[in-house]
Formats: sequence, structure tokens, C-alpha cells
Amino acid sequence: MLTVSWTTVRLFLHVLAATIWVGGQLTLAALVPALRGHGGAVTSAAARQFNRVAWPAFAVLVATGVWNMIAEADKDHGGYRVTLIVKLAVVAVSGITAYLHARARTKAGLAVFGALTGASALAALFVGVLLAG
Repeated sequence: MLTVSWTTVRLFLHVLAATIWVGGQLTLAALVPALRGHGGAVTSAAARQFNRVAWPAFAVLVATGVWNMIAEADKDHGGYRVTLIVKLAVVAVSGITAYLHARARTKAGLAVFGALTGASALAALFVGVLLAG
């Protein structure tokens, strides 16, 4: 068996949290149409439950993201730095729009902020994979 290192732990926690944040959004988006058929209270309850795991996962993503930046500081130049800045921007957009989505009270607000949250979360995931390559 290969040796477990702090790098392994750091990347595992980051990927696990990304799985919850991004994958959970995709799963919830797929379930919302079916949940709506059972009334708005069911959809709201599902969203609240998701937020109980999503926001801690987002916090872990931010913490392990900082840990990643410290661990990979020797790469912080040129194209890597530009890509890292893009990643930081889309992560910020994902968090801000998720917050706004959770506070939205209109169908339009829910739709727009939900779409922006999902798109920016996927973008952050893609750019993160790009950084790891």
C-alpha cells in the first residue's frame, strides 16, 4: 500500500468537500422538479437540509484551498497564478450567489442565483482540476 501523507489528507478533504458542494447542488437541482409536486414546503425542507451539509463543506473547501495555496506556493507564478486567480474568483462567485439564492424570495431570484451558483461551482471544479494537472 502507498504511504498516506498530509498531501493525501489535504487533497482528500478538498475533493470530498467539492463532491458535497458541487455534486449536492446537481443532485438537488435534479430533485427539485419532483419535490415541487409534493408542495413548496417539501422543496424548502430539502433545501434547508442540504444547506446543513453544504455550507460546512464550503468552509472545508475554503480552508483546504488555503492549505493548497500554502502547500503549492512554489508554483505561484505565470500561468498557474492567473489560473489560481480565476479559481478564487469563481469560488467567491459560487459562495456569494449561493448565499443570495438561499435568501431569494422570488422564483426569478431563486432561478438566477441557483443557476449562477451551479455554473460557478462547476467552473471552480474545472479550474481546480486544471490547477492539479
